Amino acid sequence: MIAAKTHSRFILVNLFILIVFQLLPLQPAAIANNLTSKETDDTHDLLQKSLSLIEIDKEITRIQEQKELAMEQLNETKKQLLLQEEQIANKREQAGRVMRAYYMGDRNLLWIVLTAADSLPKLLQALDFMDLVYTSDKQALDAYSEQFKELQSSYQNLELKNNELTILEQRLLMQRERVVALEAQMESQLAGRSDADRLRMLMKELTSHWETEGMEEVNTYFRALSKAMQQLPAWIQENPDMIDISGFKYTITVTEEELNQFLREQDEMFEHFSFTFSDNSITAQGKRDNMEVSVSGHYSLQEKPRSGFIFHVDELLFNGFSLPDTTRKALEKEYDLGFYPELIVSFMKAKAVEIKHGELIIVLNLSL
Repeated sequence: MIAAKTHSRFILVNLFILIVFQLLPLQPAAIANNLTSKETDDTHDLLQKSLSLIEIDKEITRIQEQKELAMEQLNETKKQLLLQEEQIANKREQAGRVMRAYYMGDRNLLWIVLTAADSLPKLLQALDFMDLVYTSDKQALDAYSEQFKELQSSYQNLELKNNELTILEQRLLMQRERVVALEAQMESQLAGRSDADRLRMLMKELTSHWETEGMEEVNTYFRALSKAMQQLPAWIQENPDMIDISGFKYTITVTEEELNQFLREQDEMFEHFSFTFSDNSITAQGKRDNMEVSVSGHYSLQEKPRSGFIFHVDELLFNGFSLPDTTRKALEKEYDLGFYPELIVSFMKAKAVEIKHGELIIVLNLSL
């Protein structure tokens, strides 16, 4: 009898503990770190979509703000255009009178007055009068011509603003369609699942963890990388053994080890962050405070407006979850991870970049 009661209590205690653990909110770090080994691919995909959803929502907000600004600028341009059209109407009338006077022969009277002058004082007086008339005519025509050019420029500016607004509206529509599609996919995957509530809790925990800590961590890395890249040209100058000069061509070779050492000299946070080079791709990965960030990308040649190599983020992972293209593009826009040869030698321009065998190879040419 006692054994039976003890056994019953044991079952109840374990059941109570199980219920408590089910009710307790999961720690974000536990979700991120243990998910791949404990959850199914479908669950991972759901969490991936939930993270993409909030990031695309942010892009929608950004585009909406840009659209509102573009609308304000468009309306202001229209107001300026109406004002310029009113102002030019008067100048157009003045210019028309001048042109009609020359076309109808009214200005021939000036030559008659000039040829009729029978003394030097009268001749000088006639010349002064002619100069006054022609100067006034020229000013009227020049004023009209200048305002006409300004009006044309305003029309062109209006067209650009209209095009910009159209593009923004298309982008906004596209991102909204992505959100609707993602929401539909998520609801479809959750439908009929017995653990749907638990999955929604997981999604909420993950997105909360990303917005409260993860996003700042990613920004911290990008901010530090951008700052370090500004110092990279000076560091290369201090290490001339990395530079090979052949005629008008400069070849800079930086190894993984050298770049990682440079970064650690710039910021102690890079003690937990390192670069690896593979075929035409760079991956930077780091882990700190149960948060892991991985950035993969490549360099492309840019000639204008500034000669250099621009870094493009091809993949951004936070604790194993891939962030959408909207997040990558926003980070590219905010943080410049490019490399500009003019900061090493002012008369050099970017020629080519290659990544292979653990080396970053940059080729520069003399700018003629």
